[in-house]
Amino acid sequence: MSRSDRERNLNQRGCTLFFTGLSGSGKSTIAAALEQELYLQKKATYVLDGDNIRHGLCKDLGFTSLDRQENIRRIGEVCKLFTDAGLIVLAAFVSPYKEDRDQVRSLLNNDERKDFIEIYVQASIETCEQRDPKGLYKKARAGEIPNFTGISSPFEEPINPDVVLNTGDQSVEDCVAVLMKYLKCKDYVK
Repeated sequence: MSRSDRERNLNQRGCTLFFTGLSGSGKSTIAAALEQELYLQKKATYVLDGDNIRHGLCKDLGFTSLDRQENIRRIGEVCKLFTDAGLIVLAAFVSPYKEDRDQVRSLLNNDERKDFIEIYVQASIETCEQRDPKGLYKKARAGEIPNFTGISSPFEEPINPDVVLNTGDQSVEDCVAVLMKYLKCKDYVK
């Protein structure tokens, strides 16, 4: 089976929407809501996030710079396989380093196809700390979590993302509408 056969059968174009942003910015929430909308339109998707990757494929990794780099490298390889299968992959990861995101981009994009869509889920550190669904910022501020992105470890904002979602101002529904419009305009879905 060729990729084009699989995509024709699924009536969609395989791609990876790579959501990046601080912890608590809304990456996984938006990915899950977008997956639901795509499901209603009978599209084949898969969400990858810290919960399903860090408990399996990357459970041997910590949060040092090198471990984060390897984590994103592995995620990129999984995204490439799922994208080749014709799925719409919704990958939601802090992925704090531009170089790591660029590596995934180069793995998925080539001269003929653009399969990597960078989504910057933008929210201020204050907004993320107010949300803090898992109490991570509080622990990081207390020194209980070393190398926590945005507190004791840097986050390199995307320079030229394909889509910027400001979750301090936009609702989840608004963000999903923006992404659906993008996917349709770029012919990933019909």
